[in-house]
Amino acid sequence: MRTHTKATQDELTPEMALTILKEGNERFVNNIKAHRDLLQQANDTSSGQFPFAAILSCIDSRTSAELIFDQGLGDIFSIRIAGNILNDDILGSMEFACKIAGSKLIVVLGHTKCGAIEGACDNIELGHITTLLNKVKPAIEIEKETTSERNSKNKKFVENVTVHNVTLTVKKVKEQSPILNEMEGSGKIKIIGGLYDLDSGKVTFYE
Repeated sequence: MRTHTKATQDELTPEMALTILKEGNERFVNNIKAHRDLLQQANDTSSGQFPFAAILSCIDSRTSAELIFDQGLGDIFSIRIAGNILNDDILGSMEFACKIAGSKLIVVLGHTKCGAIEGACDNIELGHITTLLNKVKPAIEIEKETTSERNSKNKKFVENVTVHNVTLTVKKVKEQSPILNEMEGSGKIKIIGGLYDLDSGKVTFYE
C-alpha cells in the first residue's frame, strides 16, 4: 500500500476519500490487512504528511481509527476524545487538517456501548468528567422516542443518544466553523458522521 503524497492527496475527491475508508473497514471486518511497510512509511512521511481524512472518534481503547479503517502512517488525522464531543481545539484541529494540510473528509465517529454516552445518560457527576459529559446532554434532550428507563440500562436509549450525539456534532462542526462550512459548500471536503459497531467491527456512515 503506497504512502500518500501531495500529488495523490490532490487527486482525491471527498467521495474517493470516503470510499477508501469504506474499503478499509471492509478489510478490517474480514480480517484482511493491506500490505504495508510501516518503517518505509515512517521514512516516506518524515519530511511531510498528506492525510486524506480527519476522524474524530472516542478515546475508547477498542476504537482506533487506523485499525478500524486499515490505514497506515500518514493516511489520516486521528482526533480522539471521550464521547467524540466537539470543542474549540478539536474544531481548530479539523480546520488545520482540511484547510492547511489538505484532507478531503471529516468523519465524526461514534461507537456502540460508549462509556461516555452511558455516563451522560446516567447523569454522572465526577470532577472534570462532569464538564465533558455535559456536552452530550443535548443529544439526550432531543431523544424523544424513549419515555421510560432513560438510563444506561436501556440499550436502545443509549443507542439513540449515541446516534444523536454524532449527528449533532456534525451539525456543530458546520455551524461553528465558517472555514469548513465554506469548504464543504464548494465541494472541497465532505463532513459526515458514522457509527462503529463493537460487536461486528462494521462502520455505518451517515452521508
